[in-house]
Amino acid sequence: MNWILGYYGVQVVIVLVIIILSVLYYDKRYKKRKSGIIPIGFIRTEEVNIDPVTQEKQRVYYNPDTGERIYIRE
Repeated sequence: MNWILGYYGVQVVIVLVIIILSVLYYDKRYKKRKSGIIPIGFIRTEEVNIDPVTQEKQRVYYNPDTGERIYIRE
C-alpha cells in the first residue's frame, strides 16, 4: 500500500514542479516594458489603451516581421 501512495505522490510533485516552472518561465503573453525604449523593428500604431486600474495611457507598437506587439506607457 505504501508504494501506491509513494507512486502517486511522486507524480503529484512532478506535475506541481512543471506547473510552477511553466508559470515562472514560459508565461510571457503580457510583457511590460519598464524602460520605455522602443526596440528596433517596431512601428508605432494609432492604438492607445488606458489601463483601468492605474489610468495610464499605453501606446501599442507592432513588429510586422514577427507579429509581436508591445505596450509602452506614454
